[in-house]
Amino acid sequence: MIPTRNDEARLVPTLAALVPGAADGLVRDVVVTDAGSTDATVEIADLAGCDVMQGRPDRGSRLDAAARAAKGPWLLFLEPGVVLDESWRHEARQFADALERTGETGRRAATFSFGQDGFGRQARMAEVSAALSRLLTGLPRPEQGLLIHKSFYEKTGGFRPLAVMAEADLVRRIGAGRLTRLRARALAPAGATPKERSGGLKSALCAGLLMLRVPPSLLARLY
Repeated sequence: MIPTRNDEARLVPTLAALVPGAADGLVRDVVVTDAGSTDATVEIADLAGCDVMQGRPDRGSRLDAAARAAKGPWLLFLEPGVVLDESWRHEARQFADALERTGETGRRAATFSFGQDGFGRQARMAEVSAALSRLLTGLPRPEQGLLIHKSFYEKTGGFRPLAVMAEADLVRRIGAGRLTRLRARALAPAGATPKERSGGLKSALCAGLLMLRVPPSLLARLY
């Protein structure tokens, strides 16, 4: 499940990283839930064979609709622009098989390790910042994705109809103790704009408030 809005450049590498998973049967379908893109995002998703959903009023509702439309028992949520490294298929399959074998599909979920695309100092500092944010808030970044069985997703109540902080709200309900961090990295795109960096700081602050049980509806107004 990939939420998009004018992400034509970012969507391509994300979908390309999923192709090997589709070839070996790990990825059964890809649902792109779009918020009214005016560029070629929808056309690219359609040409790539994705199921495209449009017209949902907010991010949380779009993600929930995509989850309920997915055909397979496992759900994988990814941000456009994020590229999973080559080891993701092996680790995701191992995680899913282990939970199915032990009967814990309704009790655990997973995220990937955070990585910043690039080789310079700025990329490494972004990774340190992400680690500190998780240490302080207990929440992974949306770029780290979320792998969860449909039964667990439904048990937690799924994504709520929130315009912002929808992922953080769901992860808080899952609980840090029931969230496994896989070693495979989800590489976030490099070169954040000042506006995106400001939004990241605001998201970290809101995530901390969310962990203090501030209602998500109030955080949406603060955001």
